[in-house]
Amino acid sequence: MASVEASGSGGKGQGVEKPVTYYRLEEVAKRNSPENIWLVIHGRVYDITRFLNEHPGGEEVLLEQAGADASESFEDVGHSSDAREMLKQYYIGDVHPNDLKPQHGSKDPSKSNECKRCF
Repeated sequence: MASVEASGSGGKGQGVEKPVTYYRLEEVAKRNSPENIWLVIHGRVYDITRFLNEHPGGEEVLLEQAGADASESFEDVGHSSDAREMLKQYYIGDVHPNDLKPQHGSKDPSKSNECKRCF
């Protein structure tokens, strides 16, 4: 089951941030069929079910990663900036902090050693 925690800016900045939904990896792992396919890329959870038939590389490559952390595979393919932008529409939440792996040598340039949402 997902848990929801607010991530706010304390009333500062532009707009109001939406609460973040956190998913445990065990929940993500259950979403591994063509009818319901989730995957994790760099600590973020994506429901790509409706993208399955549109994926230029075919649905098989997505099904191989279904319910798992696909970060390394995503980076190894060398997705374009357009593909990365498109991914945003499938975002549903973050991996629960207790399930995150330490970031040693992360290939994701947007991630740093500093937590941007930690309080």
